[in-house]
Amino acid sequence: MSEHPFSAETDVPANTRRRTSRPVRNMLLMIPALVLVAALAAGGFLWHLAWTFDNSTKTITNALPEARPEKGAAAGDSQNILLMGTDTRDPASSDARSDTMMLVHIPGDRSGVYVMSIMRDTWVEIPGYGEQKINSAMALGGVSLTVDTVQTLFDIPVDHVAIIDFEGFQGLTDALGGVTLNNDIAFQSEGDHGEYFAAGQITVERESALKYVRERYAFTDGDYQRVKNQQAFLSGVVSGVLNTQTLTNPVKISNIVSGISPYLSVDEDLDAAAAGALAVSLRSVRSGDVHMFTLPNAGVGTSPDGQSIVVPDYAAIAEIGTALDSDDLADYVRSAAPRN
Repeated sequence: MSEHPFSAETDVPANTRRRTSRPVRNMLLMIPALVLVAALAAGGFLWHLAWTFDNSTKTITNALPEARPEKGAAAGDSQNILLMGTDTRDPASSDARSDTMMLVHIPGDRSGVYVMSIMRDTWVEIPGYGEQKINSAMALGGVSLTVDTVQTLFDIPVDHVAIIDFEGFQGLTDALGGVTLNNDIAFQSEGDHGEYFAAGQITVERESALKYVRERYAFTDGDYQRVKNQQAFLSGVVSGVLNTQTLTNPVKISNIVSGISPYLSVDEDLDAAAAGALAVSLRSVRSGDVHMFTLPNAGVGTSPDGQSIVVPDYAAIAEIGTALDSDDLADYVRSAAPRN
């Protein structure tokens, strides 16, 4: 008598089990293969981003002075990054000026980002040169002296420095498809090719972005409003970058890195590995976690040699220095910054 066509263990025809086992096994083998392919693709993408960053940015040699204030134990893993904007691709140029200066503080717990604008005409002590406007430090002694001046002002170490040529804003706005921001007041930028910027939510692109962040003559308070506009633009950039549509779009991320890198100069330690590690540590930060304010001052005045200057508020500077050294800038911003 012939053998029963069904398996005693499964009640499934034996020949059917043989036919289906291979496809199932092959499918199971494909899963780790697909994971490997995805990992290699991601690795290749990250390698491409790193290569673009390292090969397109300009490295500033000796950007960080050897003599630095000691970092307090309470500061922990916090980072202080000096961000400057100039109108030249070469920050070592003798006519380089830091028209925009922001001290970026990243807390040790990576719970947010704090961006403090420093008015370019703030009258401070420049090591070795006496009292000068803070933006003259670049022309007097380059990036290193500018860093030293900020470190001396707050008595805290600066971990990294990054300088962007204003022309880079055009590439950045291209990569983001325009930057949407909230404009405080309507104004017409100066010059033959001046442009009108309406109050409220607007979108700026390419040359418009450059006109927006650089204009000061259209305002009765000059640099004060320009700093507000620069903060509004940066806030728009942050919102454009830290959203799902951007973060999940490899092409857009690649365009941002390739669009801004050629206009970026960084210290020797801020390579793609360091920048990438910092970005990963900030992966949970969203636009609402980025806080911007301006270093308080005592108004405008006149220097002993007759220059129009921004008079420093030394009490506020001391408070901020203490907050930075104890990694407690969040409390300062909550309690003191509104007075700006």
